[in-house]
Order: sequence, then C-alpha cells, then structure tokens
Amino acid sequence: PTGKEIAMAFLSTVPTFGLILLVLGSIFFGVATPTEAAGLGAAGAMVLAAINGRLSLKTIRDVGVETTLTTCFIFAIFIGATVFAYVLRLIGGDEVITDFFKGLGLGPTGLTIVVLAVVFVAGFFLDWFEIVLIIVPLLAPVLKLAGVDQTWFLILMALMLQTSFLTPPVGFSLFYLKGVVPKEVTIGDIYTGIIPFVLLQMLMVVVCFAYPDLILWLPKQMYGG
Repeated sequence: PTGKEIAMAFLSTVPTFGLILLVLGSIFFGVATPTEAAGLGAAGAMVLAAINGRLSLKTIRDVGVETTLTTCFIFAIFIGATVFAYVLRLIGGDEVITDFFKGLGLGPTGLTIVVLAVVFVAGFFLDWFEIVLIIVPLLAPVLKLAGVDQTWFLILMALMLQTSFLTPPVGFSLFYLKGVVPKEVTIGDIYTGIIPFVLLQMLMVVVCFAYPDLILWLPKQMYGG
C-alpha cells in the first residue's frame, strides 16, 4: 500500500474511534451516565450520517422503528428472565445451583473456568442478553462467595460473550455477514472463516485470566482499591 492509501485508511477510522470515545469516554470519566452516553452516541451517529450525506427522514424513521423493536425485545427478555429467576429462587433452585458448584471443590480459579465454559457453550444457542439476564444472576453470587474479584470476572465474561456473536447457530454477526457477501459464499464458508477469530477471542480471555492486572490496573488507578 502507498502512503496515501495508508493515510486514507487511518483517517477512515477516526470517526469510529471518535464515536467510541464519546460514548465510553463520557461514562469512564464521569461526564455522563450510561443512559446519557447512549444519547450522546445516537447524536454523534446522526452527526456522522449528516456529514456523509446519509441523514434523511427515512433513515431517522427506519432507525426509530428498529430501535423500538430492539428495545421491546430487550424488555421482553428482561421480564421473562426476571420471572424465571424469581420462580427459580422461590422453589430453591438458586440454592441447588450454589450447593452444586460448592460441591465441586474446585476453588475460585476452577469455578471461574467452569462458569466461563458455561457462558461459552451458552453463546452457541443464546444471545448475550439472555446469558447476562439469566445465567449471571445465578452464577455470579457463587463466585462472589468463593472470593473471586467481581470486576475481573465480569470483564472476563464480557470477553467470552464476544464469541456469542460469532458462534453458530445463533451468531448475529454470521447472519449479517451472509447478507452482505456474494451469493457464492455459503454459510458453511462463513462458519469455517470465523474459527480464527473465535480462537483469538479465546486467547484474549486466557491472557486476561492469567494476568488479572491487565483488567484491574486501570480501575485501580481511576477508582482506587
């Protein structure tokens, strides 16, 4: 690639990184709450669309409809997950799960590995919404009782959840990719092609598991403890 091509490639990433900084930076530095940051992200995306000449009433309408559908979907899952968790606790299911993991005698490290493995397997069949709203409330207390750092565990789980976007049969990224690639590219080709990326994500989980300070150093510097 020529210097001009490299410069153009770099400049094309600036708006994306700027939007990420706007959303996550505003949360991290205490400028905005997560809800407010979402509004900032939406405003930033509209500005970028306008700059690129792609902002129109139709676009705003389509985005509004998709946002409404996604919000309804999330709330339906949230309500169902809440009812499920409540009934499970009512019949003592959470105690059964806690006793089961305690009975494994694996210790904090072993329990963390088992839970991450459960999350990875669940990612093949469930979206990350369901995993977060159903599995985490059941298993996080077990890890907390075992003395596992909650920040470290939740970041590890977030990294593991990234695989749920790529693992068949419910990986949303796979369906999106199938919709934009040429017709001669089969879903089997896509399933084969994502293997290196899943392995890279798994490698990142292993590295952060082995070196917790990669996760905990910055929070400690920002918030102490």
